[in-house]
Amino acid sequence: MKCLVAVLVCVVLAEGLVKIPLHKHKSMREALREKGIELPYQDPALKYQPNEFAGSSSMYINNYADTTYFGAITIGTPPQSFQVLFDTGSANLWVDSIYCNTQACNTHKKFNPKQSSTFSGTHQSFYLPYGAGSLYGVFGYDTVNVGGIVINNQEVGLSTNEPGQNFVVAKFDGILGLSYPSISAGGETPVMDNMMSQNLLDANMFAFYLSRGGQQGSVLSFGGVDSSLYQGQIYWTPVTSQTYWQIGVQGFQINGQETGWCSQGCQSIVDTGTSMLTAPGQLLGYIMQAIGAQQNQYGMYMVDCSQVNYLPTLTFVISGVSFPLPPSAYIIQNGYNACSVGITPTYLPSRDGEPLWIFGDVFLREYYSVYDRTNNRVGFAAAA
Repeated sequence: MKCLVAVLVCVVLAEGLVKIPLHKHKSMREALREKGIELPYQDPALKYQPNEFAGSSSMYINNYADTTYFGAITIGTPPQSFQVLFDTGSANLWVDSIYCNTQACNTHKKFNPKQSSTFSGTHQSFYLPYGAGSLYGVFGYDTVNVGGIVINNQEVGLSTNEPGQNFVVAKFDGILGLSYPSISAGGETPVMDNMMSQNLLDANMFAFYLSRGGQQGSVLSFGGVDSSLYQGQIYWTPVTSQTYWQIGVQGFQINGQETGWCSQGCQSIVDTGTSMLTAPGQLLGYIMQAIGAQQNQYGMYMVDCSQVNYLPTLTFVISGVSFPLPPSAYIIQNGYNACSVGITPTYLPSRDGEPLWIFGDVFLREYYSVYDRTNNRVGFAAAA
């Protein structure tokens, strides 16, 4: 059900391997930073008491053109650094590896297990399909550092084949899934579950702040929330299916008028790995009509940029609380006087047959989102 279509369609620049000249006056961290690669900070004292100071961590993650949010993790000993898409809509951790020689792998950094003293291999293979793109790989175990939190014996997928073009232009070297273990390919234990079982967190939760307008400053926090990144209170709603981060939606309004489309219940998957807001396919035409959008020759829905401020506000009612999306949230400026609607259709219902929405980055830029594994609930607060 994973949807990475919008992420990968919008990324147009392929990047090759970066060779970094290391001068004696520059640290490796500085040299990498100049290339846009940020190593996660690790407290040097952690090697003496690796679990003593863990508990919570906030890490800056990259925003590429409001379509992809990714950041640095390290795998292995000594650490090898990779950019991974942090994805609440899937459960597996995988990275490009030296076992893969397709074009998608050859344009990215590859993990070399032979250079890690803590790596142990398995003979278990896997296949992972996404909405766009798929890969084959094998599982291994190694030490993983996410934002200074060190996880021992984390199962890692090493790609062996990435067919097609979808991952060729991706800005990331792999994906770190943050959903429930029940949807993990091969039964791999997700990173979050190992953080929990190894008692690495003060609270078994994580939270996202997604920056907008292509600006940097996005933050992923583990073990707690960052109160400087949201306003007012966090409103909680229960997870309805411990697969994806799936929640119930009781109402959908256009300019304050209830449509009745979710009066019998809708479901939504909260998904940082999908860049758009995704609506049930049978409702898309009505929504576009209300917005006054016209389809162009590429199938994209466009509006007149000068009219954006006059477009309707779309509001979701979740556990009795209204979450409005103003037009500035769902209209995407594509260049000079070209404005598209950041809403795409899905034709799949939820597992219980209710209409399915996907709250992708278009929604999540407006609302700081908190994912609580202890209480199996999702929290939203107005983003700062």
